[in-house]
Amino acid sequence: MAVVNRTPDSFYDRGATYAFDAALAAVDRAVAGGADIVDIGGVKAGPGDEVGVAEELRRVVDLVAAVRSRHPGVVISVDTWRAEVGAAVAAAGADLLNDTWGGVDPELAAVAAEHGIGLVCAHAGGQRPRTRPHRIAYADVVADVLRHVVAEAERAAALGVPRNAILIDPAHDFGKNTRHSLEITRRLAELTDTGWPVLVAVSNKDFIGETLGQPVEKRGVGTLAVLGVSAWLGARVFRVHDADAARRALAAVAALGQPPATSRCRAR
Repeated sequence: MAVVNRTPDSFYDRGATYAFDAALAAVDRAVAGGADIVDIGGVKAGPGDEVGVAEELRRVVDLVAAVRSRHPGVVISVDTWRAEVGAAVAAAGADLLNDTWGGVDPELAAVAAEHGIGLVCAHAGGQRPRTRPHRIAYADVVADVLRHVVAEAERAAALGVPRNAILIDPAHDFGKNTRHSLEITRRLAELTDTGWPVLVAVSNKDFIGETLGQPVEKRGVGTLAVLGVSAWLGARVFRVHDADAARRALAAVAALGQPPATSRCRAR
């Protein structure tokens, strides 16, 4: 799953793909690099300037339509927490709604069901969109993640979202500190053991930077390491900024085959 942000203030590319033509060219590069899914976002995840519904729609709907026409075989995902945006991009050709803020708008799942498209059910620790928690704590972060994402997935299925189009995402760094994100990675098999396909979105994130003491532009090696561990523990979808490098790293993991059960237990 390749990230394409139509935002002027992305933490990673700082607006390099904000312009429509630049965003479309980024999609072309991602598909050429081996992306099966393109995840289009119109609002920066972190704090920043307010982006209302109308502006988010302006940024993403036309791009979704253009990508649908240009790449009919690619799966188009849209990173949004708003039901209004979900409905508009579904009508424009999106296949998947990536709800990274953990269901803050309960109508988003109903939109996915109405349009017969997929949904990513994530865990953000109950945080409001675009906020960063201060000294957030969990008795057991993995247990909290499991409880929330499984409940959201079952709710989505009950509403009519196709079960084979629902993914769960622990959402590293969303409502979590570095210690929490590392713990989730170590114990990822507990999520994959639920039977729901697991998406991991770790690319160049702060927990990698803090662990390695590296700025965002030097987190690529750490990203590939975490992707490899996640794949070994059973993750199925990998949201990344560099689709070509990720595809090659994951091919190496796939060549190793499935980990033995004892390895999965030790990883916990």
